[in-house]
Amino acid sequence: MLVKRMVAVEATDVRKRFGQTEALAGLSLSIREGEIYGLLGPNGSGKTTFIRCVAGLVRPQAGRLTVFGVAPRVAVSAGRVGYMTQAPALYAELTVDENLRFFAALQGVSDVDRRIEESLRTVDLLDRRRSVVATLSGGMRTRVSLASALLHDPRLLLLDEPTVGVDPVLRRDSWSHFRGLAGRGVTILVSSHVMDEAARCDRLGLIRGGVVLAEGSAKELITRAGTQDLESAFLALAEAEA
Repeated sequence: MLVKRMVAVEATDVRKRFGQTEALAGLSLSIREGEIYGLLGPNGSGKTTFIRCVAGLVRPQAGRLTVFGVAPRVAVSAGRVGYMTQAPALYAELTVDENLRFFAALQGVSDVDRRIEESLRTVDLLDRRRSVVATLSGGMRTRVSLASALLHDPRLLLLDEPTVGVDPVLRRDSWSHFRGLAGRGVTILVSSHVMDEAARCDRLGLIRGGVVLAEGSAKELITRAGTQDLESAFLALAEAEA
């Protein structure tokens, strides 16, 4: 028996303009609960703006956007959303533990010791709990950022180009963490312009010029475009919509 999954994020004709720049030009998509959904597109295509809208940090000027059936800011206030920014937002002079305690306090996390331990276990950094962040590698800082986004046990995790600039081994390990979270029912929205990374998502939204050109799994998009790989599929579908 198939279980119908709830819609985690629903966007209909979402628009956002910054001055003369139209960042989102009528973006529509639907993300199911428990799936990894990738926004794939070049820099400036609207990926970060949309993620910030879902995080309740940017208010769309038109269209409809809901997170678990409510407005984004309501979902964020209820502790349903975790957001990992592209650049690690950490205090370098503090230890990993001190950083996580600070963020836990901001998020109103109860049972702080248990949640910190669970989050660090998830990202395989429990042994660096007492390390000063400034002494960590860039990859480790990325993992601490992920741990901080997981402290309040969110149902939706927003990842803005989470593995940009990291080595292939760390990218593989990071995706192992993401897949494990999805296996526990966490919905993940990840932005990327890396094709092999995008192929790891359950479904993709190809985005350009602030709109979604096409949705589907990597295999479905390649078949639809009649190409041999995802990069060629993206280019073909983008040209078709031009």
